Parts: sequence; C-alpha cells; structure tokens
Amino acid sequence: MTTTVVLSDTDRRVLLGVAADVIGDAVARRDPPMPDPSDFSGRLRESGASFVTLERGDQLLGCIGSLVAVEPLVVDVARHALAAAFADPRLPPVTRNDFEEMSIKVSVLTRPEPLSAATFDELVAAVRPSVDGLLVEAGRQRATLLPSVWGHAADTEQFLGVLWQKAGLARRAWPPDVAVSRYRTEEFGDPGPRSLVGAVNR
Repeated sequence: MTTTVVLSDTDRRVLLGVAADVIGDAVARRDPPMPDPSDFSGRLRESGASFVTLERGDQLLGCIGSLVAVEPLVVDVARHALAAAFADPRLPPVTRNDFEEMSIKVSVLTRPEPLSAATFDELVAAVRPSVDGLLVEAGRQRATLLPSVWGHAADTEQFLGVLWQKAGLARRAWPPDVAVSRYRTEEFGDPGPRSLVGAVNR
C-alpha cells in the first residue's frame, strides 16, 4: 500500500511561506530567488515531488507540479509555485490582486506505484475513491488527477472519465500499452488573504 508523506506542522507552514514568498517576489519585482536547501532542515532538504494549486474563490488561477522527486522538496515547491502563478499554459499570470486574495494549496506526493488492472472494469474496482491520485499513460498520452479532484466527481466512473478525457483517451478505452499508477498526497493550504507588502518586506 502507498504510504503517506509525513510533514510536521512547521514543515507545512514553511512550505506555504516559501510558495507565497516566491510568488510575491515575482509579482513585485519579477526576480524571485530560489530557496537554498542548506537554510532548511529535515524533510524539506530531501527530494520531494509536489503540486501547487492557486485559486481565487472558485476560480482556478494555476496548478503545476511533478510526479517525480528530482530536487529538494523546498525547491520543488518554490518552482511549482512560480509555474502555477505565471506559467500555467491554460491561464493568465496572477496579478497583485490575485496574490492578495488567492488561496495557496501544496500537495506533496508519495512515489507512484503501478496499479494492477487488466481491464477498465478491474481498474474501477481497484481504485480507492477519495484516496488515490491516478496517473494514466498510453504511448505519448499521459495525464494525472490529484486526490483532491475526487471532491468534484460523483463516483469512480466520473473521476476516471475526467482522467481519460484529460489524457485524450476515449471513454472506457483500454489500449494495449495502457499503464495506471496511483499515489497519495499530503495536502495543506493557506486560504489568504495576504499582503504583498508583507510578503516582500520580510
């Protein structure tokens, strides 16, 4: 079974602060420094994979992340915070007003594990609703949905339907080379509001 990432309350506060700081720096002066891992301790210095989601009310402002841990978690969160704010190809860059009003959510991922299923119906039975994040791959087609998306899905069929559509696969299709992996996340957030002046003059 996939194990859950364990972060302390302090770790969570620090990561949320780092995400807010780099976005605030970029909004104010467009030259945000990346955090130095040597300034942090414990889990934050270890390799980690994360997604950062920015929302203003019910409006998505950006969501960017990675499934593979390639750099210290604190740096991974900072990079994805900036990408979510300014490089999500689906959405415009965040503004000063967005920054001050938006919520920031960080999702730290466990390593994806292959999910054993030979048919779409077997996959439906194997998935753990409200628990699993899923990655589907079929040739060059690839997509993932975080566990938080379960809150917007009526059931497993709908969750998988959204994932399949995102990957460009036909509904309930099961190509010969399809592979599905699952992971879990530890999610925490800062609902805002916040002051840009406070974020920059720290």
